[in-house]
Amino acid sequence: MHGRTALTMLLLSCSTMSPKLATPDRGPLENVGRRGASRLRLSIPARLITTTETQMCVLLDLSRTGARIGLARPLNKGASGYLRIEGMEMFVTAIRRTAGIGGGTNGLAFDLPIAHDAVVAMRHYAASFERRKREDLRDQVRRWVTGCN
Repeated sequence: MHGRTALTMLLLSCSTMSPKLATPDRGPLENVGRRGASRLRLSIPARLITTTETQMCVLLDLSRTGARIGLARPLNKGASGYLRIEGMEMFVTAIRRTAGIGGGTNGLAFDLPIAHDAVVAMRHYAASFERRKREDLRDQVRRWVTGCN
């Protein structure tokens, strides 16, 4: 197959969202580390629980198939644990690791996809979380200005 036909086959195989991607010349390739669903960008607290420790982290984005978190000690690629976010708990495996000074990020794949409704609920939780955070800050400033602690 050449030209447009090969490209069409590749695009069609990508659109099926299967775990393996077939290319005409190389056969199946693992689709590890590729996003399987659109993501929702967030910035809310979460907790990562592994067999060795529990870390507070920040949920940076979420999709039905995985998440990206920022944390003090990123997991090594292939490490597993549970990600707990406001009443939800998912088994995760680290598929990406980016380390920097003072922490880093992990790309996490869920063992099982979460429901679309759960992603929508997390969007609503994130919106109300930001609102509550602003209100708490405003109340704290008001108490400081008036001298009430």
